[in-house]
Amino acid sequence: MSTTTQQRAIAALIGAAFLFGATFVVVKSALEEIQPVEFVAWRFLIGAVVLAALALPKGKKIWWRGSIAGVALFAGFSLQTAGLQFTTASNSALITGLYVVFTPFLASALSRRLPSPWVVAGALAAFAGVALLTGVDGLNLGRGDWLTVGCALAFAIHIVILAHWAHQHPVIPFTMVQMGVTSILAFAYASLFEGGVGLPDQSVWSALALTGIGVTAGAYLLQIWAQTIVGPSTAAVVLAAEPAFGVSAGWVVLGERLDVTGWVGAALIVSAIFVVITRQRDQASRAAEAVTAAH
Repeated sequence: MSTTTQQRAIAALIGAAFLFGATFVVVKSALEEIQPVEFVAWRFLIGAVVLAALALPKGKKIWWRGSIAGVALFAGFSLQTAGLQFTTASNSALITGLYVVFTPFLASALSRRLPSPWVVAGALAAFAGVALLTGVDGLNLGRGDWLTVGCALAFAIHIVILAHWAHQHPVIPFTMVQMGVTSILAFAYASLFEGGVGLPDQSVWSALALTGIGVTAGAYLLQIWAQTIVGPSTAAVVLAAEPAFGVSAGWVVLGERLDVTGWVGAALIVSAIFVVITRQRDQASRAAEAVTAAH
């Protein structure tokens, strides 16, 4: 394999991480015009249709396994999007990234073994980072921050599910099932608890197009292609830059500012994510982190 191809793969991953990070700003702005779970419903309907045009699922297993994974994906994105109503895009990006820290603990619990000392150290650093990010007078998480912690836990569950099943199915149709289930559940929730579902306002369609086509489908396809070139370990590490891009986008687009303590907390969280990914013992979980749609 040529060096040029590998460089293109890395560049594709950086581009995907940037798009994933920029999503927080886009969604934050769109939530002024649309209910959070309704936004999730339309976003993932668009993404599922795009992926379905590329490859359709075949066989019962891919449908029921993809549906189980889709429930976790729905929980993660619904909690994340709801949380964005009450917290900053920067906080959302950083706290969402904690799914990388939660995953090895879940994997260790299922395999009944102790996590790596590096993973424990990373978790402690991440916890300290969240404490500094959200309030130096103690762990002062607001409603949106707590919802986003729940999102990170749901995404970690999603990755553990993928670690067991994703390698047994083609990635694109398996992901299409997950996105379809996420959309169906989100439409049902929005209909019952958000006052119904209607055609989104014209002002929201640009955000839906960017997140549904550009990110949920486009950036995700870049991620999948690059992972086949450089491998899951490198892909997972590069994609860990997503929270940093999210903070940068919040700074530039929304004018969000972190004080010195907040920047130290952000640095601790991002450092913890990189440490956990690079020291992760469970190779199946690392491979799942490289292809999960939880971005």
